[in-house]
Amino acid sequence: MDENNIPEEELDNIIVLNDENGEEVKFEFLDLVELDGEEYVVLLPAEESDEEEGEVVILKVEDTESEEEESYVSVDDEEVLNKVFEMFKEKFKDEFNFVDDETAE
Repeated sequence: MDENNIPEEELDNIIVLNDENGEEVKFEFLDLVELDGEEYVVLLPAEESDEEEGEVVILKVEDTESEEEESYVSVDDEEVLNKVFEMFKEKFKDEFNFVDDETAE
């Protein structure tokens, strides 16, 4: 997706992160969820591939030495991911049409 095709009001929600290969990846910021004193961001890839359409990315927010920057790290704990996603789904149940993997055929 070309940045020129994104409506300007949506650019405020776009953040750019570097993946494990050092390549820039754009995400739409959807929400910040707090769980057990930790903060997690819920992101939607801005450039979706066909096989991952609509899948969100949940990353843990970690402070850095700089007050202006924060770091996002992947979460390996499936239970934490599920709790954060359930909180996100409950908060946005009227705004998004969620598809449950278990009921999708």
